[in-house]
Amino acid sequence: MMLLLLGLFSCQKYGAQENFDWQGHRGARGEAPENTIPAMLRAMQEGVNTLEMDVVVTKDSVLILSHEPYFNEAICHFSDSDSMENNLFHLNWEQIKEVDCGSKHNPNFPGQENESVGKPRLIDVLSAVEEAALNLNRNSPKFNIEIKSRPEWEGEFHPDHKVYAQLLLDFIKELGLAKRVSIQSFDPRVLQYIHARDPEIRLVYLTEDAEKIPSEQINELGFYPDVYSCYYPLLKEHHLRQLQSQGIDVIPWTVNEIEEAKRLIDMGVNGIITDYPAKLIGALGSLDKSQTD
Repeated sequence: MMLLLLGLFSCQKYGAQENFDWQGHRGARGEAPENTIPAMLRAMQEGVNTLEMDVVVTKDSVLILSHEPYFNEAICHFSDSDSMENNLFHLNWEQIKEVDCGSKHNPNFPGQENESVGKPRLIDVLSAVEEAALNLNRNSPKFNIEIKSRPEWEGEFHPDHKVYAQLLLDFIKELGLAKRVSIQSFDPRVLQYIHARDPEIRLVYLTEDAEKIPSEQINELGFYPDVYSCYYPLLKEHHLRQLQSQGIDVIPWTVNEIEEAKRLIDMGVNGIITDYPAKLIGALGSLDKSQTD
């Protein structure tokens, strides 16, 4: 499988970056189980430029898609009475893949089409996406991958943040994906480590901090990230202009209403992350012309 993937990735054509970046949040979370292969394929069919996803690390150092480093009982058929413990970092991939995290109804997304599916390995997601791109006769999407590290989780729910980041960096380089991947995190330590190791990797500063203005946050980070990605209600137009004047793209999350998306597009954001790519792209039009080439 690895040789096949290397061949697929190496033959991709890398065009100029489009003016606007529609991103499917955890795939298309409003329509299919989050961070699963079906959600990623659904988002692709709906015309996103970029697939947004979260990765965590298993006991046997496998990168898998999951928003939490444990089984979220709201979406997984898992309970504390099970013999298996609820910590993905303490479990091997073979144990994790057996747990159904797709058929349980998510009350926050009543329109979600559920199916029995487990947490996938990152390698399997990328393989499925490349195959789907060929079948759909469309350009392969980009990937926005979040590292879910926290200082208080270090050593318990994930390895040392440097080890965590290096695992993903090595994976990206082995597959020749550096031009198609952004790495994002709320943890500035991760961004600082990757920036020092490989300043060519596109980095996304994630934030939901309402107490500090963007310039303060970036001063603390110590360098200009490629993208500033904040919770969308926090974004002010004058901050947007300042960030863009410094060469930083601004892509807010998670925007699910058409009117809010239109307001942000009119404001001049560089992209939008949404749970409902079909609804937003359908209403506002795909701004990624590469999908119709």
